[in-house]
Amino acid sequence: MHRRAFVSLALGALGLAGPVRAETSASEKETKMTRIRVILPDTTLTATLDDTAAGRDFAALLPLDLTLGDYHGIEKISDLPRKLDTTGAPRAYKPETGDITLYAPWGNLAIFLKPFSSSAGLVRLGAFEGPITALQRSGGLPARFERID
Repeated sequence: MHRRAFVSLALGALGLAGPVRAETSASEKETKMTRIRVILPDTTLTATLDDTAAGRDFAALLPLDLTLGDYHGIEKISDLPRKLDTTGAPRAYKPETGDITLYAPWGNLAIFLKPFSSSAGLVRLGAFEGPITALQRSGGLPARFERID
């Protein structure tokens, strides 16, 4: 048997025959993203979670009712019911306004109201789609996080 025919036959038997695509299309990437809603007392915000181990693990917790507290006027924070999987996450992250993050050392959720410096242990989970002015109020804020199907 010729070497080429043997390789084709072997690959076919392993289910590896056929064209191999090197890249994922934009529409396939979008379908991997998880859209969520955050229901506040007087409005609902939408966000998209990243297709990362931490983003997927956070999505697995939903629906989730949390009380978001103030943290130095820069972020809203809340404890999570368990630690999230941070496999593959960078050592540090520089958050922007509207980013949804995990502060891994404490295991808490942090939503940034303002940009902040790069911080070790900060892991991006996703970001809000649009203005977050409804989050920019002092005191505790009840919030329900749900998937959008």
